[in-house]
Amino acid sequence: MDSNAASADSIYVPDAVRTAAKILVVGHFAVGKTTLIGTLSEIAPLRTEEKMTQAAAHVDDLRGAPDKKTTTVALDFGRLTLSDELVLYLFGTPGQQRFMQLWEDMARGALGALLLVDPSRLAETFPVIDLIEKYGLEFAIAVNNFHADTAYAEAELREALDLLPHTPVVFCDARDQQSSAQALITLIRHLLARAS
Repeated sequence: MDSNAASADSIYVPDAVRTAAKILVVGHFAVGKTTLIGTLSEIAPLRTEEKMTQAAAHVDDLRGAPDKKTTTVALDFGRLTLSDELVLYLFGTPGQQRFMQLWEDMARGALGALLLVDPSRLAETFPVIDLIEKYGLEFAIAVNNFHADTAYAEAELREALDLLPHTPVVFCDARDQQSSAQALITLIRHLLARAS
């Protein structure tokens, strides 16, 4: 394979980087985790996407995502260099219950989690919140507005998800880089505030 210095420079972390931080991107099945990481990552993201088959038809509920053809079976991974000395690693977790055993390893060392929520499928968010709390992660809610016709006010979402007053809620579109970055910034500000 042919390579050049420019592509090699973009693949590897610069030598000056001394600190790495880990953030989880979590949420239920088909909420946009893979999309958000792909939107934000400065490198081609690592994806463990596999075609969905009839074997999973009785387990993976496609009502909220009828056009979904692939699913994450291990993790998604992306990278974002924040400064000359700091790099942020984004790890996306699979959303199905059968993959929850991966959470323990993925949560280890994470600073926090960005929890993507589909407002048309709020009930599917509760098992994910349970896992976030089980592993003691701080988190922010990013309401992924795939469906413009499903709009709720922040107060309604807070009540429906039974959120603590300090838990940030931001609206985003995982397909849009600026919107996704704003969701990530909201989480990072929350983590800094909680650490001080």
